[in-house]
Amino acid sequence: MRRVFGASKKKDPPPSIQDATDKINKRGDTVDEKIKKLDAELARYKEQIKKTRPGPAQEAVKARAMRVLKQKRMYEGQRDMLYNQTFNLDQVSFAADGLKDAQQTMSALKSANKELKGMMKTVKIQDIDSMQDEMMDLMDMSTEIQESLGRSYNVPDDIDEDELLGELDALEADMGAETESDAVPSYLQPDKEPDLDAEFNLPAAPTSHAVPPNRQNPQVEDELGLPAVPRASLRD
Repeated sequence: MRRVFGASKKKDPPPSIQDATDKINKRGDTVDEKIKKLDAELARYKEQIKKTRPGPAQEAVKARAMRVLKQKRMYEGQRDMLYNQTFNLDQVSFAADGLKDAQQTMSALKSANKELKGMMKTVKIQDIDSMQDEMMDLMDMSTEIQESLGRSYNVPDDIDEDELLGELDALEADMGAETESDAVPSYLQPDKEPDLDAEFNLPAAPTSHAVPPNRQNPQVEDELGLPAVPRASLRD
């Protein structure tokens, strides 16, 4: 049967957008090279026109330049057309990439939605509310236990608040006085020595040169302020 009807040929896969873009870019590069050659030829003809005098020779050079210029315009039009095709392919490629990203996003969202549904089946809002209520009750019980354990057994219940306020005012007054005296507490300040002279009103001690007014014959004193001993008494 294959010999009679022939075997079906395998179809080549259609070209991708990237393949088409690469092919068009190659054609565009070829056209650009042709335009560059024509530009160089036009520059050479311009130099010849400047050097030749007006006449048949100059007109011939101008005709050649016009022919080259027409070819250049034709290639430029082809290049612009190829650029437009490349731009359209880029737009299509961008749209295709966007759709692929959207498909991946949708697949990820579907998977996440399925997982969330499975997780929500194990979590109930009623259980959470009841657990929160139990936690609040436990916290209240813990606070009551701490307050009960923190009570002092030595503090009487019949304490006069006015008396406590009076003691507090006295403490504040003592603290203010201590602050005025260079912030040194009274119990840390040195004790003042009593002034015995002012307490007993004793007269000042006489000096060695002072002589009482009732003494007519003052005694001679030595260098230590004592009465001098007569020399005669020493001989005896």
